[in-house]
Amino acid sequence: MADAKANGKNEAAKLAKIPAAANPLANEPSAIASNISYHVQYSPHFSPTKFEPEQAFFATAESVRDRLIQQWNETYHHFNKVDPKQTYYLSMEFLQGRTLTNAIGSLDIQNAYADALNNLGHVLEEIAEQEKDAALGNGGLGRLASCFLDSMATLNLPAWGYGLRYRYGLFKQKITKQGQEEVAEDWLEKFSPWEVVRHDVVFPVRFFGSVMVNPNGTRKWVGGEVVQAVAYDIPIPGYKTKNTISLRLWDAKASAEDFNLFQFNDGQYESAAQLHSRAQQICAVLYPGDSTEEGKLLRLKQQFFLCSASLQDMILRFKERKSGRQWSEFPSKVAVQLNDTHPTLAIPELMRLLMDEEGLGWDEAWDITTRTVAYTNHTVLPEALEKWSQAVMWKLLPRHMEIIEEIDKRFIAMVRSTRSDLESKIPSMCILDNNPKKPVVRMANLCVVSAHTVNGVAQLHSDILKADLFADYVSLWPNKLQNKTNGITPRRWLRFCNPELSKIITKWLKTDQWVTNLDLLVGLRQFADNTELQAEWESAKMASKKHLADYIWRVTGVTIDPNSLFDIQVKRIHEYKRQLLNILGAIYRYKELKEMSPQERKKTTPRTIMIGGKAFATYTNAKRIVKLVNDVGEVVNTDPEVNSYLKVVFVPNYNVSVAELLIPGSELSQHISTAGMEASGTSNMKFSLNGCLIIGTLDGANVEIRQEIGEENFFLFGAVAEQVPKLRKEREDGLFKPDPRFEEAKQFIRSGAFGSYDYNPLLDSLEGNTGYGRGDYFLVGYDFPSYLEAQDRVDQAYKDRKKWLKMSILSTAGSGKFSSDRTIAQYAKEIWNITECRTA
Repeated sequence: MADAKANGKNEAAKLAKIPAAANPLANEPSAIASNISYHVQYSPHFSPTKFEPEQAFFATAESVRDRLIQQWNETYHHFNKVDPKQTYYLSMEFLQGRTLTNAIGSLDIQNAYADALNNLGHVLEEIAEQEKDAALGNGGLGRLASCFLDSMATLNLPAWGYGLRYRYGLFKQKITKQGQEEVAEDWLEKFSPWEVVRHDVVFPVRFFGSVMVNPNGTRKWVGGEVVQAVAYDIPIPGYKTKNTISLRLWDAKASAEDFNLFQFNDGQYESAAQLHSRAQQICAVLYPGDSTEEGKLLRLKQQFFLCSASLQDMILRFKERKSGRQWSEFPSKVAVQLNDTHPTLAIPELMRLLMDEEGLGWDEAWDITTRTVAYTNHTVLPEALEKWSQAVMWKLLPRHMEIIEEIDKRFIAMVRSTRSDLESKIPSMCILDNNPKKPVVRMANLCVVSAHTVNGVAQLHSDILKADLFADYVSLWPNKLQNKTNGITPRRWLRFCNPELSKIITKWLKTDQWVTNLDLLVGLRQFADNTELQAEWESAKMASKKHLADYIWRVTGVTIDPNSLFDIQVKRIHEYKRQLLNILGAIYRYKELKEMSPQERKKTTPRTIMIGGKAFATYTNAKRIVKLVNDVGEVVNTDPEVNSYLKVVFVPNYNVSVAELLIPGSELSQHISTAGMEASGTSNMKFSLNGCLIIGTLDGANVEIRQEIGEENFFLFGAVAEQVPKLRKEREDGLFKPDPRFEEAKQFIRSGAFGSYDYNPLLDSLEGNTGYGRGDYFLVGYDFPSYLEAQDRVDQAYKDRKKWLKMSILSTAGSGKFSSDRTIAQYAKEIWNITECRTA
């Protein structure tokens, strides 16, 4: 405590010597230090005597923001002047991570800021650690959206993102003896220095109410409750370009006139602020529980709130950029991309705005809507294809249900008049499922019927969509469905998170152009056998492993050996992602080690298995998996016979910043979902790019990664997608014979070796041949033997250091295809029809 106080005084003394002067575009360390000092004094958020790391972070962020705002304003004015066609990317999630390091790296002022902070008595890395991750997403969907924004800005494309400003995020994960505990995220507890509230960008959003028919037959949505959508903008800089685009987040507010002063003074405090309270709920939490009708209404409110506010904003911009416009121009100026089915309500809302607010007829409004909207599908899982109760929809959005009914009616009539051979398919193709027991609106069907283009996110996924999920639509519209294999930004996921490896790559390629042209990485192949490169590569990996080991010790108290094989699986906890297969494999490995003699153990490959990810609060089996991983770790890590050869660690509260430590330090990564169930996956690309080898199934983007890096550099196992339906049928027919090792692993859990918690309900999902929650739907038992064999191949390969390092280099060398720059360039050309609009 005394040291901290002394340091604080020392930092404050250094600050006092730096003149406080506004230098918003400063490049030199001394001018930057003055600008930081200026923000400490004139943009104060803390007591004036303090200049500790937290205060230094906020002042540094505001200094960087000065530069971003300058570029942002220039980009905004340039777009307004040129009036290009602009893409608007609608997503319920944007998993941004920290902004400071990314921003100064993109602006190419990292060294200058490091020096400026040194002058002020601080270290850049420590200041960057003060920033909390923006809690605006959960998994791959949100991280993909953020990578896409980075690429849009770097490619100088006219594009924006639209999302919601969640106050408490999904949740912060804490691990206790009981397993996962969820607590609210606190990223906005103080404030975010990056966001700019736009008090002039406010739109009304209505819920409930009724539809009024005017004498001339036009319709108007009236009554109900109206909340205000207020815009908060976050700047997204491109890499070494002036273009800085927007992520516009909406927050919900009620107005002062909605506060009932009479009721408040009468002591009815909650009633007086009822609408304010309901407005606050809209952006409180990402994916609120929807087991109740209230929960369903809130989720639907969130989705509509995003769509309505964003479309009103787009329409206003369309009108403002050029007066006297014809509505027929709208699709040549606006492209709307729906990231999954969450923003589907943009379709009926655009129709409503065009017809009810702008006075267009149905045919013109439909033509505009269908030429404007495109849809990305992210899943083939039936439960993830959203279906909303018609009763809930009629209650919350009566006018939109009228429009959806009309879209459905006209679609059915079109199929009957043009493709009578599809008559028997209409019940599955139409939008409204009118099953009297559970009438629903099928959101994916509404998207496919209404969008001009539908895309999958990996070649295998798109092939499954064409052949299975959307096959009937493909026969109707052969050119509507495309593939756009996902990608990741090489800036955040290699250049900034792994500077040691980045320097080596630049040295051997003799250029740093790979940061914006990732295909150049293929040039590393010619050096894969070079012993000098291999030595440098191994040294960089070891530095990252030590950095990661320090972090693991800090957050879990578990000591891990950087000389062991670091084996990592981090992603959302879900049965189809098969963390259960991973931990069962670890349990069998532990059992084998226990049965070995000390001499036999010494011949094994020491391994540290790390698993991380959040389980949805209401997903019981996923939470049981989290508990099991922790219980296994508790036993294995304290077993003196084994813990030099095996450690099992659950990494708590997995997020972007944690990933930026885990991925550079990883050597093997598990991407082991049941074949045909993972649409793409993008963490597999991040690991591969950082020279980590993959053990995985032929699922999602694994298929393409294996093709690109070479089959011999990928540890493949498991059933392929075409086999899965047949294997499930055989299981139902009682033909499956489990491997004895699989039975041993389950029995080891049941024996109480990992504590007294009752894991039978989890293990029961692997038992039996059929029935809800039984019958091993995700084929853990079937794939277990080939998984163990693949892990044996990993152990053998790791012992041959030269071979392993060559495989690692070839993994990075083959990752060029998986840049989000490539993905976004394809979207721009083949779906959105937009071109570069570079700020001078």
